[in-house]
Amino acid sequence: MSKLTAEMLEAMTKQGIFAFATASKDGVPNVVPVGMLFMGEDGKVWLVDNFLNKTLANMQENPKASFYIWNPECKESYQIKGTVTIENSGADYEKAVAFAHAKKETLPAKNLVKMDVEEVYYVTPGPNAGKLVE
Repeated sequence: MSKLTAEMLEAMTKQGIFAFATASKDGVPNVVPVGMLFMGEDGKVWLVDNFLNKTLANMQENPKASFYIWNPECKESYQIKGTVTIENSGADYEKAVAFAHAKKETLPAKNLVKMDVEEVYYVTPGPNAGKLVE
């Protein structure tokens, strides 16, 4: 299992929008822009679901998902892959709702998606592109 480094976490805080990818149980891909993706207190990546439709359906059918870390200040870019769980009650969910409402009171914050990071790959062009970060 790969871990996100301090450098990766710093890059995440500077990235406004993430491309978040899922696939249906039949393998039909879907990618959407998401803004509320961050490292949770439990060591998992958290995503607040405000407007996910196909993405939510895909995650319910197939819990594998991916996103990338990239912004102009990054020395390296990374693809993050993992397995997600979906919560819509409990203490962590309430924290996610508070986070969303601090950004904009009217956001629905329907679910908290938690990703266990399983693999991290380099995606910066060059000799390491596509290689697993170990």
